[in-house]
Amino acid sequence: MNKKIVIALVTLLSICTTGFAQGPLADKWDAAKIQLELSKLNTLGCVMYIAAHPDDENTRLLTYLANERLFRTVYVSLTRGDGGQNLLGDQQGEELGLIRTQELLAARRIDGAEQFFTSAIDFGYSKNPEETFTKWDKDRVLGDLVWAIRRFRPDVIITRFPDIGDGGHGHHTASAILAFEAFKAAGDPSRFKEQLKLTTVWQPKRIYFNSFIRRGQPVPDYYGQLKLDVGGYNPLIGLSYGEIAAESRSMHKSQGFGVASTRGTQIEYFKPLAGDTTVRELLGGLNPCFARLSNSEEAQKWTNDAIENFNPLHPEYSVDALIHLYHALDSLSDAYWKNQKKEAVLKLIIACSGIYAEATVNRFNLYPGATVPAEVSIISRLADHVSLTAIALSGADTTFNAPLKRNESLNWETTLTVQQNAAYSEPYWLSGPPSGLMYPGSRELSGTPENKPALTALIKLNIDATAIEFTVPVTYKETDPVKGEIYRKAEILPKLSVAPADPVLIFTGNKTQKLKASVTSNCDSASGRIHLQLPKGWTAKPEYYDFGITEMNGQYNCEFEVFPPVTNGSVATAVNEALLIVDSDHQTFTSGIRRIEYDHIPPQFHLREAAVRLITMDLNTKAHTIGYLEGAGDDVAECLTRAGFTVEMLDDEILSGDGLQKYDAIITGIRAYNTNDKIGSYQEQLLRYVNNGGTLVVQYNTSNFLGTVKSDVGPYPFKISRDRVTDENATVRFIDPKSKLLNEPNVITAADFNGWVQERGLYFASDADPKYSPLFSMNDANEPPLTGSVISAHYGKGIFIYTGLSFFRQLPAGVPGAYRLLTNFINAGK
Repeated sequence: MNKKIVIALVTLLSICTTGFAQGPLADKWDAAKIQLELSKLNTLGCVMYIAAHPDDENTRLLTYLANERLFRTVYVSLTRGDGGQNLLGDQQGEELGLIRTQELLAARRIDGAEQFFTSAIDFGYSKNPEETFTKWDKDRVLGDLVWAIRRFRPDVIITRFPDIGDGGHGHHTASAILAFEAFKAAGDPSRFKEQLKLTTVWQPKRIYFNSFIRRGQPVPDYYGQLKLDVGGYNPLIGLSYGEIAAESRSMHKSQGFGVASTRGTQIEYFKPLAGDTTVRELLGGLNPCFARLSNSEEAQKWTNDAIENFNPLHPEYSVDALIHLYHALDSLSDAYWKNQKKEAVLKLIIACSGIYAEATVNRFNLYPGATVPAEVSIISRLADHVSLTAIALSGADTTFNAPLKRNESLNWETTLTVQQNAAYSEPYWLSGPPSGLMYPGSRELSGTPENKPALTALIKLNIDATAIEFTVPVTYKETDPVKGEIYRKAEILPKLSVAPADPVLIFTGNKTQKLKASVTSNCDSASGRIHLQLPKGWTAKPEYYDFGITEMNGQYNCEFEVFPPVTNGSVATAVNEALLIVDSDHQTFTSGIRRIEYDHIPPQFHLREAAVRLITMDLNTKAHTIGYLEGAGDDVAECLTRAGFTVEMLDDEILSGDGLQKYDAIITGIRAYNTNDKIGSYQEQLLRYVNNGGTLVVQYNTSNFLGTVKSDVGPYPFKISRDRVTDENATVRFIDPKSKLLNEPNVITAADFNGWVQERGLYFASDADPKYSPLFSMNDANEPPLTGSVISAHYGKGIFIYTGLSFFRQLPAGVPGAYRLLTNFINAGK
């Protein structure tokens, strides 16, 4: 058989694209996996599950569909979870979206489903779909869903949430509304006609709502709904679907969603919504086999042969049948399933042959024009009659006639040169400014979970006189004394990066501020000039610095003195922006590299513009020293330091001693009473501090399953509710305009609530003891006023304040009024 098989894919037998663990072993294809993937060849069906966020998916159902029913199973999350909470660190917004994207991909690697997104940005909690659709471009999100349906061609669509507002979140309900509309639109050639240049219309057979019991709610009426037991056991994997699902769901670590395994019967219910609703089984009547396609007899024959004659001790015996199957697939009448199955067969040919390949370089951070030594290694561990015919790397195609002796590695050393016009490895959805609350991106990329590898090597082999091709990502590997062999994908970065030490500078009066900056070299040596682009009326000394860096990863640090516009008397509150600019070798660089590294996901990075917010305002204070008790992670302490306060982090030694009275105020970080197991032992000391004249400011804590409050929070009883105001522009009414908290040392006005981001606040106080005084009244549209955003009470000689206002978002965003208001809280005891 002297035919040619050609396909470009990142083989699962090569470098695992997770890249953060044990390299290839992190995605091994053992005999059980090969047998499972062989079985999937016989199924030509797809199910799409649609919800709003990472962690909304029903992992148990996805696991069952992918591994028991063997359907192609796709989870579409409308967002990347950018607006959620982060229990791991202080990353918020787009950085949290990067983390949660990778947590979803890690989950899918476990449960066997695939991942897809839309362009919608998660803007935090939304109370209803009407609010959601005022912030999202509904038609564009709908188009993204239609694109996903036309791309994956699901037979069945399942929504996680109902479309009648019982989802507990406006995004949830919106996801169901959009799913239902997309179900109807995907098969209509008059809808989103521009997509038909790249795909074809597709009409799913039916759509269901996957019913569930909301916490604290009665069991719903399941009458008339379909019933399915998804709690089976898979002997090939050696786990029940509940066990696999628990491992998958526990990858949502930034959300604190670690769960226990389940075993035995697990019933899921499905409410028919539209389509062929007379079928009484979720996947009934679909005929998901080769017989649904014309000219499939030969493909069916060779599929059966590969499955029936598979030998787990000698998978290489199946290669011949798989090659015959690959050619037989060319006769299929359906181009979609032909391509899907050909790609699956190519992976199986490589797996059954025991072929392993990797392409490595001596560093992971490259840049356009970089030249580095590279090595390609390939080995056939099972199959004979395999030879290497070509390797294409960095635009060079080198031919070989090199037989691969069984279980002997062939290593080829070369030089890799990154093209001068190579794009940076920035996540594609962050490569340009968003349009409102929608990420940019071309239709071809829209919804794809992550970038393709920045650099790849194309490997051409001859197996039993049949030519095949596949690609492997170019990676860097090292040996860690604890973790062992570690792989990470090669990145293409700017040759120089520049970043400010602080993203916000606060100017009070006519005082100047120091703007510290660093230039980092991603090459062996570089020189250039760094300067500031300032708004009108602002100046800096010096105007620029000339620098030279003589080693890779070397840094040049400098400091500008920044002068605000000269004013007389009080300083007008204003927000401006400065930009750091580096000129080098006829190129301009204005971005810094932000890295995110956690053990459960691959290392991530994105490019952040080297901008500094310049905040001018009157900020008076009598208090200067703050003790800060960390919670789940926020930047509040760092922001207060920028505002001129001395902030000390409180530890066991300080909290167990008698030195708290030196602090003008003590502030607890967000969710401190949820996450700090020692908070109960600290509480007596904290209240004694208040009783002796101190000021204690407690930022929000949650009252949900993510974390129970581990101690009484205040000196008098109150509850932490789920009340919140999600409209960042909601009117704020002052209950007691004469309150000291609104007048000393800064006079707070309605203008101080201008420019807030994402929300006013969350987890407000409720059912408060009469000794507490509420400060504000606020509400979202068409809702009753809420008075629990800030409550305060005198206790002994001091004062206690609980606030659900989202200072943790406002201060890093440089909102002047948030600084002024929190400064008043800090000064409450003065």
